[in-house]
Amino acid sequence: MNWIKIATVGQIEEDESLGVELEGKQLAVHHTEGEYFVTDNICTHQFALLSDGFIEDGCVECPLHQAMFDLRTGEPKSAPATEPVKVYEVKVEGDEILVNL
Repeated sequence: MNWIKIATVGQIEEDESLGVELEGKQLAVHHTEGEYFVTDNICTHQFALLSDGFIEDGCVECPLHQAMFDLRTGEPKSAPATEPVKVYEVKVEGDEILVNL
């Protein structure tokens, strides 16, 4: 497994997201319900940064057309998105948030 530090605990407030470029990928780190999730940062419907969206009920909302994506699975929960965003495995060790690319 290729675990890489993407952020630190305390860097992202509850129900907030952080956009990060890591190894040439545009990623978003989401913090909600005491957990961290990492997805691709680009909406699958149209170019928009999911890290600029709102988090609600375990989903992130695209700021452009309000498509909702499940943070655990990446599956779209509302139109206009029909394709899932990629999700990545995350773990916390100490104060480091690590992602498996």
